[in-house]
Amino acid sequence: MAFDLDNIAAQNPVLKEETKSTSFLQKEITLFNKAFTNKIKEDFYTELSVLLKAGITLKDALELIENSQNKKQNKDILNLISKNILLGQILSEALKTQKQFTDYEYYSIKIGEETGTLFQVTEQLGSFFARKNEQRRNLISALTYPIIILSTAVLVVWFMLRFVVPMFQDIFRQQNVELPAITKFIIGLSEFLGNYGWLILIVLIALIVSKSFLNKKKRFKQFKDTFILRLPFIGSFVKAIYLSQFTQAVSLLTASKVPVINSIQLVKQMIDFYPLQAALESVEQHILKGASLSKSLGQHKLFDDKMIALVKVAEETNQTEFIFDRLNMQYNTQVQQQSKMLSTIMEPIIILIVGILVGVILIAMYLPMFKLSSAIG
Repeated sequence: MAFDLDNIAAQNPVLKEETKSTSFLQKEITLFNKAFTNKIKEDFYTELSVLLKAGITLKDALELIENSQNKKQNKDILNLISKNILLGQILSEALKTQKQFTDYEYYSIKIGEETGTLFQVTEQLGSFFARKNEQRRNLISALTYPIIILSTAVLVVWFMLRFVVPMFQDIFRQQNVELPAITKFIIGLSEFLGNYGWLILIVLIALIVSKSFLNKKKRFKQFKDTFILRLPFIGSFVKAIYLSQFTQAVSLLTASKVPVINSIQLVKQMIDFYPLQAALESVEQHILKGASLSKSLGQHKLFDDKMIALVKVAEETNQTEFIFDRLNMQYNTQVQQQSKMLSTIMEPIIILIVGILVGVILIAMYLPMFKLSSAIG
């Protein structure tokens, strides 16, 4: 069945600067009791696909899913969607009225409605969010223990600078000992922490609280995402996560017979990661000028040689869906492997850094003591 994708895309041709935040660090255990998280979406689309495939009407399927929800917020959202459908709206339009659903979901559902493959599209959306949730769990699992170690280390160093160093400082002042440069530096750091420690804490809390607001600012997102991508170990891990999401999204859209250029446009609206969005914007422009997808991807370092080579094979053999599905499996495996490696590497590095910091503080404090004992002797 043919469908006019250009009319669909024309409704929202420009990606808004202020997009919904779908950062790979957002946990499913959320503050403020957020409704329709990615985990809920995974269950929603999977259950909807199963019910539609079984021959249940859309209205009855939504009612069944609504009754299975525990949170009142989720029930209310599904109830509003059902009411809009009863008033004559199609599912995609009903989802669009709810801010919890992205443009990517809207366009995907609309394509499924116009091609008569709604149950397949919802199944693929369920798979998309399942993979996305799995990647988030891998990331959280990889970073949890290192973050605990790092937090403990910061508390230990803070305690030494705030309480231990001043004790030595009083002794040095009473004995009128000439202090080495490293000791003066540590004492100065301790005094700075004592004078401005609460101010630093307030600034950190303010940054954490204002994170959601800052994420809406385009320049902040550009800086943050670019900075993360350049971090050792973490950058390559984050890159693999978003390439996995990109390849899965293209595979989903290709399965729905969406042209490549429209797939690129839709993926830009789903994956909220500036380096990938900027690269896809450039890829889109190259394709519009007549370049192939593989050649367009090859213009950006974000896309590795493996992807470019396989995409070129896909273009020559007309196996785009199959190739992107295989690429998605490879990147997902890479994410799992790197999450374990990241945790393994970060633990000894943090312990080493903590050991060095504590060692420097102790050496700085004991050097004048040795000098003092020599003078007494």
